[in-house]
Amino acid sequence: MIAAIKDPGSNTRGLLAYLYGPGRHDEHLDPHIVAGFAMLAMPDPGRDEQATLTQLARYLDEPVALRNSEAGTRLTGHVWHCPVRAAPEDRHLSDTEWADIAHRIVAAAGIAPDRDDLACRWIAVRHADDHIHIVATTVREDGRRPKLHGSGKRLATACRQIEKDYGLRRLGPGDGTAAKRPTQAEMHKAKRLGWKQPSRTWLEERIRDAIPHASRIEELLAYLEADGIQVKIRRLPSGDLKGYSLARPGDLNADGTPNYLSGSTIAPDLSLPKLQALLAAGAPEEHPTARRYRHTSGWQRTTDTLDTLHQHLTEETTTGGEEGDGALAQAQITALGDILNATTQTAPADLRAELRAATRTFARAQRSKIRADHQAAAGLRHAARDILRTGDGPGSTLAALIAALVWAAILAERWHRARGHHQQAHAAQLTVQHLQTAYDQAAAEHLTAPTHRPPSTETINDLTHDLRAAVPDHAARILADPAWHALATVLADAETGGHQPRRLLQEAAARRELTTARQPAKVLLGRIQHTSRGPAPNRAADAARLRTITRHNPATTTPPPPHRTGNDPHRRTR
Repeated sequence: MIAAIKDPGSNTRGLLAYLYGPGRHDEHLDPHIVAGFAMLAMPDPGRDEQATLTQLARYLDEPVALRNSEAGTRLTGHVWHCPVRAAPEDRHLSDTEWADIAHRIVAAAGIAPDRDDLACRWIAVRHADDHIHIVATTVREDGRRPKLHGSGKRLATACRQIEKDYGLRRLGPGDGTAAKRPTQAEMHKAKRLGWKQPSRTWLEERIRDAIPHASRIEELLAYLEADGIQVKIRRLPSGDLKGYSLARPGDLNADGTPNYLSGSTIAPDLSLPKLQALLAAGAPEEHPTARRYRHTSGWQRTTDTLDTLHQHLTEETTTGGEEGDGALAQAQITALGDILNATTQTAPADLRAELRAATRTFARAQRSKIRADHQAAAGLRHAARDILRTGDGPGSTLAALIAALVWAAILAERWHRARGHHQQAHAAQLTVQHLQTAYDQAAAEHLTAPTHRPPSTETINDLTHDLRAAVPDHAARILADPAWHALATVLADAETGGHQPRRLLQEAAARRELTTARQPAKVLLGRIQHTSRGPAPNRAADAARLRTITRHNPATTTPPPPHRTGNDPHRRTR
């Protein structure tokens, strides 16, 4: 349940006319009062043919009119308006239930505290199944103004309790970092103009698309302007930037001027200072892995880079954040959103719908009250830019990257949940679902192809032995996974190329815990396809390293698994 306090108004009669009218699209049905101050004396135009909207407005405005006459000045901004809406999947509530909810809302807000006979006058109007509108005038019967400071937080707490008491969908408590929802007027305007998204949402998406392309705020604004968006810059007397506003092409005010929205209005983390801090931390430089692997794609290099995020978020979640203030983890999660966005922009068209949905959903997980140390996560932001610069590659490479993004989103969800960030954790959880669907689509071909050339029975038996030795706790689930035969083929191919299947399995399992994996064999397959694409280990170097480890700690060494020899790639010498 959401209670959204609107900006104060001054025209009680005008607001009532809207609530009792047909609505902008004839969506208002049977408008009537379900609760209010002194119900017996209150005229209800929805139930009494003799009652008028003017009478009802005068009744609500009486304390305001009395104050105006005594003070000799006209009070403005005295109309308090708060729609209260249930979730789409919630059951329909009765008038009696909505009346109780309305009383609890005005009490929590400070409009009409419990057992206060001198509170503000208010009514709750219902004109649809799923919501009510509470209207109040903010002058009490004793002439004082109500104490409304902090009412938004109190309403959120009251809504969480109402959800619990009525068995409604329970939302996580917010932390004040969520973007504003598009208003009814914005949504109706988008529908009238034939747009799928309101301007605020559309502009937010365009800014997030542009962020991985830019290293300075000037570059970002130039990129947006080149995309056809109208940009208005405000400067200080020194010439430095003071702020910026954007207008969607075709979005005009009533006087025909562009409808500019400031960055902070579009989303809290898109204000000028926050964008400047974010972009300054990602100044362009050659990606560290690019110097070593110039022949690989941006997708493949980014999969390697995500390992640092996996390791750090795993450690922070395990310790509950006790060893740090969360600044690095928050920065990494913010940068993960850039990587998601860059991946969406470079992915094949048939994958973009799910990846775009993941990007939109994850935007809520990218910000919290914790101040991000963007400089510490610069490597991940470079990786996002690397994808846009070099992108592309084999389909299996993209599948491996999406698999890494799935695990990163799971870790982000766990980190947020451990910190009590309920809305961010929920957003990350939904992101995982979209990414898993995208991975299933991306990996379908690469899961099917290996099954057309299965290894010999003897080789599969040997690989089964390696599997049980490498990941004993998960071996049974992996062997029962339909993707096991494809994984066995990939392992056999990797061994032919000089890799050790047992080591590949151990390394892949170390990078992604398998307990929560829907299909553990599929998870391992994507990872091993990625890692086995590189050169095989240097055995002489491995032997030297093994001798060094043995001298320092003999108990930690284990004999290496046997290698296949001979000309038959599907036969192992015992």
